Amino acid sequence: MTSNHPGLSACIIAFNEEDRIGDCIASLDFCDEVVVVDSRSADRTREVAANLGARVIERDWPGHVAQKEFTIRQASHDWVLCVDADERISDPLRAEILSLRDTGFGERPGYRMPRCSRYLNRYLRHGSWYPDRQLRLFDRRRGRWGGHDPHDKVELEGDAGELRGDLLHHPYRSFAEHLATIDNYTTVMARSLEKRGKRAGLRHILFNPAWRFFRVYVIKHGFLDGWRGLVMAYLEAYYTRLKYIKRYIAQREDTDETLST
Repeated sequence: MTSNHPGLSACIIAFNEEDRIGDCIASLDFCDEVVVVDSRSADRTREVAANLGARVIERDWPGHVAQKEFTIRQASHDWVLCVDADERISDPLRAEILSLRDTGFGERPGYRMPRCSRYLNRYLRHGSWYPDRQLRLFDRRRGRWGGHDPHDKVELEGDAGELRGDLLHHPYRSFAEHLATIDNYTTVMARSLEKRGKRAGLRHILFNPAWRFFRVYVIKHGFLDGWRGLVMAYLEAYYTRLKYIKRYIAQREDTDETLST
């Protein structure tokens, strides 16, 4: 890279990713640096990342949004490429990013890319998981991490451009891990609803999951992914129902506690 080209920092947050972070960092070898912020993993995540040349920072977990925002502010360059430890840059996406960098990243403040997830040993190309466009390449002077935990998102000043190459996603090591993640994320989401003053009613529990299933399986053509698409649509409906049930139970408990005092 010549001095006329802007630098590019890859930014990763990690926790107990010893088995996956190596492939992630290997796919980022075209970046000028790799910054890993690790939330005190109990395995060899930090050692593996450091051995591959990453700059590793250890930090307590403050939540998805805060950790990702912290990470991009530690980068040496203003243009950042944010990936999770379970994601990899595909060859077509790599070529697009390199071409963009050669032209100074153009006039756009950031770029979205389609994310293709591997689930139950196959990449899914339909339903809510594809193209699942993610804004991961951006100028941190004109963008920041926002959203509500655990669903973070980049808030950009201006319109993002669109890339065609896939960001490859390996979200779950097993079906059991997927179920455990749903349980964890729905708890975080229920708390987020409470913090924002949002309540859950029976209509959320009864009708929102049904609509979610129909939207994912029928409207977004999840059925074209075969039995995996059916499983995914059901679990998305389950996620929706569990989130609102947890919020509903918390509301009722608060009401019962108030009445008993």
